[in-house]
Amino acid sequence: MAEARLNVFPTRMAQTAMKIKLKGAQTGHSLLKRKSEALTKRFRGIISKIEEAKLSMGKVMQVASFSLAEVSYSTGDISYQVRESVKSAQLKVRAHQENVSGVMLPVFESYSEGANSFELTGLGRGGQQVQKCKDTYIKAVETLVELASLQTAFVILDEVIKLTNRRVNAIEHVIIPKVENTIKYIASELDEQDREEFFRLKKVQGKKKEAKAADEIKRAEGENDEDAPVKNLLSQNEDADIIF
Repeated sequence: MAEARLNVFPTRMAQTAMKIKLKGAQTGHSLLKRKSEALTKRFRGIISKIEEAKLSMGKVMQVASFSLAEVSYSTGDISYQVRESVKSAQLKVRAHQENVSGVMLPVFESYSEGANSFELTGLGRGGQQVQKCKDTYIKAVETLVELASLQTAFVILDEVIKLTNRRVNAIEHVIIPKVENTIKYIASELDEQDREEFFRLKKVQGKKKEAKAADEIKRAEGENDEDAPVKNLLSQNEDADIIF
């Protein structure tokens, strides 16, 4: 099977362009590889934190359920009273972004705002249980917010890591081999052209030498003809008898 290569005309300029392209592909591969490693490291850390947050969430929700049961046993159903007394949420969530190797990850965090709607709950019946239930559920909400932040980062990083790894593999196994094979093809074609040019020049030089040698032979023959003595008929003393 023929090696995969790019369709280019084999010239010195094309060879230089391919070498520059190969250098760029190798640099891009190195950068993407380091990005993938950094994202994978962060991804594994998030997985560990998610596991810890889920275990903590189970314990917190268990305690919160027991606290709500204690409140219900002490004061009865307080859901209607809570809905009537609370006008706005005291525990809120805000989001910001964190840059991890060029990937923007949303980070959620909880914060308290506004006055406490149950400042005087300790004065009435079951006030301690209500306050304890409230604190427990605040902790549960904070754990949920942290878990939501981790889960969102997990999903985004998972997609980005897959995409980055596909790009790394494409550059490593497709682009770089094609460019390298193209450079080899151009080098072999240029070498063949150099051999043909050398052979042509050698032939031309041989023809010139043959022509020069032929010219020298002709010149030498001409000089020999000029040096030969010329027969003078007037210098002869005796003439041959002429018979009619």
